[in-house]
Amino acid sequence: MMRCIPAMLTVLLPLVAAPVSAEDDPAQYGTTNPDEMTWQSYRQRAENGETGMVLCSMGYMLTKSGDHETARLLFGNCANAGYTSAMTWMSQLDNNGLGGDYDPDASAEWDRRAADLGDPVGKFNHGLNLLRGHGIPRDEALGRKFVDEAAGDGLAIAKTLRGADYDLDTVTPDADDWKYAPLY
Repeated sequence: MMRCIPAMLTVLLPLVAAPVSAEDDPAQYGTTNPDEMTWQSYRQRAENGETGMVLCSMGYMLTKSGDHETARLLFGNCANAGYTSAMTWMSQLDNNGLGGDYDPDASAEWDRRAADLGDPVGKFNHGLNLLRGHGIPRDEALGRKFVDEAAGDGLAIAKTLRGADYDLDTVTPDADDWKYAPLY
């Protein structure tokens, strides 16, 4: 057995010490074992403009963890690709100045876009914006119409608001009154 080891070394040593040719370059196969389940990988994918249901859903975890800038990047890409839930999240980010400036006009526009595409949350939020005149000119009749559509779609909070004769205090605390004072 002892004689076999030196013999094996004489066979294996040249293989280990042999230079790698350009044809054998491991980089030609791309990144092996990539970082695919980290927050950084989701940010990189968003920076590359990638969207998709799983990637878009990561925006929720990122904003809940406080990384609003990355959430805004993910949700922005996804909203622009037509994902209505991402539009309502962009509205929330703009309406609260998370990861960017407080911008009630942009917030209202995201809600309108989601509503126009049939999203119940978008309809409800757009209706609230119209009822308040927040980020959009006040239009109580149109606001009620959107809330009613959201209630018809089965959205519980819209049903609650409609059942309370559109009393906005039933869906938002009075502590937010300063924020929702009419702008138009």
